[in-house]
Amino acid sequence: MIRNAPRIGKALANPHNNFGLLRLVMALAVVVSHAFSVTDGRVEQEPWFQTTGFTLGEHAVNGFFAISGFLVTMSFVRRGWRDYVVARLLRIAPGLIAATLVVALLLGAAMTSLDLGSYVRDPRLWRFISATLTSFKSSAALPGVFEHNPLQFPMGTVWTLKYETLCYLGVLVAGLAGLLAKPRVMLAAGLALTLAVVLREVVTPHGSKGTETALRLPLIFLAGGLCYLYRERVPLSLPLLALAILALVPLSFTPLYKAALYLVSAWGVLVLALAPALTRRSVEPPADLSYGVYLYGWPAQQALHALFPGLGAMALFWPSLAVTLAVAALSWFLVEKPALGLKRRLLKGS
Repeated sequence: MIRNAPRIGKALANPHNNFGLLRLVMALAVVVSHAFSVTDGRVEQEPWFQTTGFTLGEHAVNGFFAISGFLVTMSFVRRGWRDYVVARLLRIAPGLIAATLVVALLLGAAMTSLDLGSYVRDPRLWRFISATLTSFKSSAALPGVFEHNPLQFPMGTVWTLKYETLCYLGVLVAGLAGLLAKPRVMLAAGLALTLAVVLREVVTPHGSKGTETALRLPLIFLAGGLCYLYRERVPLSLPLLALAILALVPLSFTPLYKAALYLVSAWGVLVLALAPALTRRSVEPPADLSYGVYLYGWPAQQALHALFPGLGAMALFWPSLAVTLAVAALSWFLVEKPALGLKRRLLKGS
């Protein structure tokens, strides 16, 4: 099963992959997941949380970090640090800046209970913009906006960008230090993080969620990066993936469960993205709406819940999905795609 399975290195030569499709599916999964928390402020009712210990949105974020770790490690190895820095900045910053200003100055101004003059003069508005753009603070509220919602903050997903940025910096530092050319050193770092996850489950299994996240996301990102560094050895086997997922069931009763879940998730999403059996034809979306869906899904759901507080989770999901996709398309064509065009021109001239 493993011996005959194709390796990642060989699969990268194929003309097609599923990265774009998977990113869009995972962004939509985040919107589905947040339909529950937006309506009542809790995640406990979500079926995925009850069965796996993590929400559907958290599983989707895990997939994002695995793909990101794989692709940005590949980006640094292939292009070097200057191109890497330009590419990272122009992929993340323009969409985030636009989303923050749209939510703060357009959506917030339309939804606030204050008059427009008071809203614009309120220092909380400008603190929101500053905190979102400089520290990716997702718990900041806007004055008079969503006051009666269970959760009042209007950009609930940007917190993951803090970890994403830190992981980008980690790749940059490791690359400049020459560690990406020493896969065994990076593997040792991955093993250390894995051990830290297991030890946390042994010592403080019900400890801080923040500590859990601070270990979870870097480990999954690094696992994605390691899959690239060991691309000539890592297999792409759908039967093996199915067995690995089944193995998580008995492990769920042990301290090994979360570490195993993170590693299986990281490898599994790359199997889905690159396995030749799944990539014979191009199924890439014509536009990359995933980042816009991720950024705008939460504020769209918050606004609709404020306007129609009687809607349940699934009733809220469908109209919020339509609004989110429309705004994400505007974000792609007006902001993100032009920024990527600028990236290509800058990198071509470098």
